[in-house]
Amino acid sequence: MSSSAPIVPPIDYAYLEETMLQLLAIPSPVGLTDAAVRYTAGRFEALGVPYELTRRGAIRATLAGREKQPARAVVAHLDTLGAMVRSLKDNGRLAIMPIGHWSARFAEGSRLTLFTDSGALRGTCLPLKTSGHAFGDEIDTQPVGWEHVEVRVDIPVRGCADLEAAGINVGDWIAFDPQPEIQPDGYINSRYLDDKAAVAALLAACKAVRDHNLPLPVDVHPLLTITEEVGSGASAALHGKIAEMVSLDISIAGPGQNTSEHAATICMQDMSGPFDYHLTHKLIALAKEHDIPHRRDVFKYYRSDSASAVEAGNDIRTALIGFGGDASHAQERTHRDALEALSRLVVAYMMSEPVARRDTHALGSLDGFTEQILPADMVTPSSPLPVPEDFLDSEIPR
Repeated sequence: MSSSAPIVPPIDYAYLEETMLQLLAIPSPVGLTDAAVRYTAGRFEALGVPYELTRRGAIRATLAGREKQPARAVVAHLDTLGAMVRSLKDNGRLAIMPIGHWSARFAEGSRLTLFTDSGALRGTCLPLKTSGHAFGDEIDTQPVGWEHVEVRVDIPVRGCADLEAAGINVGDWIAFDPQPEIQPDGYINSRYLDDKAAVAALLAACKAVRDHNLPLPVDVHPLLTITEEVGSGASAALHGKIAEMVSLDISIAGPGQNTSEHAATICMQDMSGPFDYHLTHKLIALAKEHDIPHRRDVFKYYRSDSASAVEAGNDIRTALIGFGGDASHAQERTHRDALEALSRLVVAYMMSEPVARRDTHALGSLDGFTEQILPADMVTPSSPLPVPEDFLDSEIPR
């Protein structure tokens, strides 16, 4: 790290882990996020970080900087995957459909909570053919899909009438148990690390700024969204002063990927397209400068809050960084190393100068505009590539 760079202080990992476990214990499938919002607002209050809520509950907090513009947002999402009751079945069980995009194979066998209009009931998601004693080898050959699973509720029922009498309706929300488990060597297993681990990492970064009174050159807005898993995420809660936005999310470790569960990941492109060249390379430079373990990666089947922000018409620079994790939208796993690296990178970014001071204004002249490829690096008609001599003597096809 260069001597001129501000030092990133240690992350309070005990705080990060405690926050993550408490968030995991709060059900928050898309559309049922109020409790998670209230908890997170309480965490901001305890840190002395002011915040505002949108009508539906997205949180925009503020860490004041030396200057208000060009402001930046650092975004994570509180919502998770889940399911909803699609129909009440004659056999006393429930047909369901997913909330968000995930495979029914990872719902099979899971314990869950069903939220009715008047309370909560416990149950289990099961394949239609579960017992080998009843169906023999058919349990191994039945298809995978949401139409091939059902919910068994832990109440005495024989049909639709009993389900209705218990207060169960079409459209009731279902939250699957996260089943968190933390190993002494730092491995963390749980559903919904996407994105509650990143929320905890963002709050830990805010705590580091507060605890160490770190200088911020411009205002930073920690932003917690509530509909990322269904695609709309950060389409709201931004304002015109925000010029840069960095999304925090799970990064995919798997065959063909460069991500590691022991590092932060800086994503160069996902299915929505490349992220901002200058903001992304700034994050890479910060990771190198502060010796933060990191990987660069691209994701073919992935989108984040950054995509929804741009698609909503916000003319802002966007980037995506994350904690390396395995088996996203299933039984997810990450490591303490990745969460600490992500938090440190967020703190380094918060303390860094904006990509371009020109970004204070939505429109401007060429003065101060960024540059990607220097003229000396270009190949132009005035500096053509050399042509091999044998090509000049060859016969040109007509």
